[in-house]
Order: sequence, then structure tokens, then C-alpha cells
Amino acid sequence: MQKDSNSGAPGTHSPRLRRRRGSNEVPGEVVKANGAHMLVDDRNKYKSMLIRLYSTLWMIGGFAFIIYMGHLYIWAMIVVIQIFMAKELFNLLRKAHEDKQLPGFRLLNWHFFFTALLYVYGRILSQRLVNTVTSDKFLYKLVSKLIKYHMVTCYFLYIAGFMWFILTLKKRRYKYQFGQYAWTHMILIVVFTQSSFTVANIFEGIFWFLLPASLIVINDIAAYIFGFFFGKTPLIKLSPKKTWEGFIGASVTTIISAFLLANIFGRFGWLTCPRKDLSTGWLDCDPGPLFKPDYFTVPEWFPSWFPWREISVLPVQWHAVWLGLFASIIAPFGGFFASGFKRAFKIKDFGDSIPGHGGMTDRMDCQMVMAVFAYIYHQSFVAPQNLSVEMILDQIVMNLNFEEQQLLYSKLGQIIQDKMFGES
Repeated sequence: MQKDSNSGAPGTHSPRLRRRRGSNEVPGEVVKANGAHMLVDDRNKYKSMLIRLYSTLWMIGGFAFIIYMGHLYIWAMIVVIQIFMAKELFNLLRKAHEDKQLPGFRLLNWHFFFTALLYVYGRILSQRLVNTVTSDKFLYKLVSKLIKYHMVTCYFLYIAGFMWFILTLKKRRYKYQFGQYAWTHMILIVVFTQSSFTVANIFEGIFWFLLPASLIVINDIAAYIFGFFFGKTPLIKLSPKKTWEGFIGASVTTIISAFLLANIFGRFGWLTCPRKDLSTGWLDCDPGPLFKPDYFTVPEWFPSWFPWREISVLPVQWHAVWLGLFASIIAPFGGFFASGFKRAFKIKDFGDSIPGHGGMTDRMDCQMVMAVFAYIYHQSFVAPQNLSVEMILDQIVMNLNFEEQQLLYSKLGQIIQDKMFGES
């Protein structure tokens, strides 16, 4: 009996799949197995995309509503975001078995957090609070006293936390406790440094908060879509899902969106007016030259189907292009930094508070970089560098209390009278 060339040892029936040397054919069983695996991956990919899309629409809707409500509500949203970020970052180095041996130690982190919250926002918003209660004498005196002792109050709150930390030190827990102490302070620096710039942008005019934040969102969505459908070339090892196709497509989309959105946002006075107090009413002000349109006639050689013969461009749109460039080219490095950070701690996301996106920190990594740049750009290239009557009045209202303003008024009146009599 002739032995089958594909059989194993005599008496066994274990056929082997063999390929001809140099052949490109793939066995059918392998194709079938791989095909089923790819189908599962494909379904998971689209399921993940739908979850991400659903949560993105909810976030955009909620964000738009808060923007409509005004400056104070946006600031409250920033505080809520900070609390979520701090919670995620505190948990990153937390060890449950160590915390069980240190009752109340976790509460100390939040003591430092709210002390920093009081200090930072007290410094930024104190004079705006005074301007809000000027008409009520009792509230005005109370707020003035609180502001006068604001710094010393925050200092002693911090010292109380410092003493609390020292008194809770335990043997064989020193390294963990001092590590948590240093980690807490690093979190406060990261979270509150960028937030101070963000809040400053809000009160300079919602436009300077809304446009940079929107550009980061647009860049993120565009990078995801372009990468999802066209991504083939890896961009950076720190973030394997990022591709050059997504990066380039998102950059072009973000820069175009910056130019167009600036024209839309710049036409609403309540977005462009700065807020000098903490009231919630609608604002109406002179928008300034940046938000007054320049008109350009369309050349005759333009195609006849082009619907406009004249185009209006706000000067602020040229500034928006620079914001768009930063949001598309440099701000993503905040995301790369966060990716490297997560790899160092061997985690996929900072949290799970936003379905399909991860935690709040995962969404805010690029926003932190962008907020700082937007503030520095505004102060360097947009805010007037020379003193004007409006700027001096703003400084008087923001930095002098009511009695000091009255004293300045009487002294200035006396100086003007002396000059008038001297000239006559």
C-alpha cells in the first residue's frame, strides 16, 4: 500500500497544510480565521466610533448652552473640570492598601486643592467681586475686608495643611506620604496654572476663550475622522493611533475653521465685550476696530457662479489664523505628552468619566497648552500696548475701592481747576 505523502506517522490521520515554496497563496482556513477576526475588530471599531460620536454631541450641546449663559457659568464649568482632573490625577498614584493605614490622608489632598482654588480665583476675581457689590454698602464693606485678608487667610490654610501632613506621618509610610505630598503639589501647579490663563481669557471677552477651545475640539474631531478613514502612516510612537493623514487633514481643517469661526463669533457683542464684574446680564459695548469689518471687492475675473461681489473680513480673523496654526501644529503635543505620561504609568486613560473619550484629563491635555498661548498672544499682539483713557479707567475701576475712587476724583478735579485758573 502506498503511503500518503501528507500523512504523519503510520496509522494517524493528521493532514498538514503545505504551501509551495515561493507561492503567494494563503490557505483557505487561515483566510477564514483572519476574516472572522477582522470582522470583529471592524465591528468594535465602528461601535467605539458611535459611542464617541454620541458623547461628543452631548458635550458640544452642553458646552454651547453654558457659553450662552455667560461668563460666570463658564467659570463655574472650569471649576468643575478642575475638580474632575484633580480627582483623576490624585488616583493615579493612589495605593489602596497604603491609604487604609492612613485614615484621613486622602482628605488632605482636597484641603490643598481648595486652598489653591481660593487663592487663585481670589486673586483673579477679587476686584470684579467688589465692582459687583458696590451699590450695597454692607456687602461692599464685607467683601473689602475679605479681600484685604485674602492672602493671609490662604497662607494659614496652607500652613494648617502642612501641619496636618506632618502630624499624620507614620513609620514605614514615609516614602509613600512624601511622594503623595509632592505629587499633590505638582497636580496643583499643572491644573491651576493653566486655569488662571483660561479664566483671564473668559473675562477679556468670551471670544478669546471660545475660539481657542473650539479650535482644539475641531482639530481633535478632524484628526479622528481623517485618521479613521484615511490613516495609514503612523505619526509618533507615543500615540500609535495617530497618523500623518489625520494630522495633516486636521491641520488644514482647523486653520480654515479658525478664519471662518472668527467672523461668526466676532459679530456677537456679548462674545467680544470684556466683563468687569461678576453679574450675569448681557453685555453691550463698542467692539473696537478688531471686530469692525473691512470690505473687499471680488475681482472681475472670479467665476460668475461665485455668489458674492463683496466680501467682509474682520481684522480679528487674521489673528485667528495664528491661533489655528498653533491649535493644529503645536497644541497636539500636549496630547503626545499625556500619551507618554499614560504609558509611563501603564494606563489607557486617566479616567472613564466621558464614554468613548476616557477621563476629563484626556480631553483637557491640548486645551491647557492652547489656553496659555491664547492669553499670551492676546496680551502681546491684541491688547493695546499704549495707555489710553479707557485702559486707565479700567485700571481705576478694577484696582481702587470706592473711597479711593472718590479721592482720585476730587484730587483730579482740583488739578484740573488749578490748571484752568493758571491758564486764565
